Amino acid sequence: MHRLESLPHTQIPLADGASTIPAVGFGTLIADAEAARKAIRSALEVGFRHIDGADVYRNEEVVGDALREAFEAGTVKRDELFVTSKLWNNNHRPERVRLAFERSLRRLQLDYLDCYLIHTPFAFQPGEDYYPMNDRGEPVYDPGVTLIDTWRAMESLVDEGRCRFIGLSDITLDKLKEIVEIARIKPAVVQVESHPYLPEWELLAFCQKHGIVLLAFAPLGHGMEPRITDDPVIKGIATRIGKTPAQVALAWAVQRGGAFLTTSTHPLHIRENFEIALLPQEAMQEIQHGITTHIRLNAVVETGMPGFVPRAK
Repeated sequence: MHRLESLPHTQIPLADGASTIPAVGFGTLIADAEAARKAIRSALEVGFRHIDGADVYRNEEVVGDALREAFEAGTVKRDELFVTSKLWNNNHRPERVRLAFERSLRRLQLDYLDCYLIHTPFAFQPGEDYYPMNDRGEPVYDPGVTLIDTWRAMESLVDEGRCRFIGLSDITLDKLKEIVEIARIKPAVVQVESHPYLPEWELLAFCQKHGIVLLAFAPLGHGMEPRITDDPVIKGIATRIGKTPAQVALAWAVQRGGAFLTTSTHPLHIRENFEIALLPQEAMQEIQHGITTHIRLNAVVETGMPGFVPRAK
């Protein structure tokens, strides 16, 4: 891992050995268009240089407008940004991969993507319906395509130079191993739910062994119960070092060798989530060994259907 002058500017080497990904990233899953545009602008002004989006978020046009405005204002240059989008489940067939990719590029108003991820390893019935369902309210899957088929089509995007890196999202370690075994172009990034209540140590170790960046979404638990920022270990460390519980959890995500995505529409929270600082080594050990809660908050890895599951206190 290459650290610059401070933890927020940490850069993690990528598979090609020459490029890096900013460890601190901003996610764009924000339903309200105007709120999303303002949040992205605030994130770029604060210093975020890693922007993550997806076709299924249905706001890539808004993200594209916000990026264009930032370029025109001189806030950031294109080559200073790492921009990711994702292939949704209804486009897993190889002939649909390129079409989906080109649509995302047009909506984002970009000439290339830094990274393109398979959003989940589950192929839905191909078509324009994002969530095809049967009469029992269950997803309609596509038995006519494998994850390997889709990966081969993703590799072609890199061959053609329109996408610098490819990866996977919402995937289990076993499924990741299958792709790494057969891949001509190895995954550069794996994006999964991860936080102190779901540290994914085995997955992290596998990724680091194979030069893959583990990128955590919901690093603060998405505000779900049990709340990570209310954890007594996290709160105790925050009090001792003069940071917020959120900043402690985010710093932990980077210091252990990973990257993270955080999302907010509140300018103060956006700044707070960027302004993290190195934790004392004893704090890192305390989080690893002193937190016993283990819980997955998003069941997407089981069905391909994203959704945080509310839990009572």
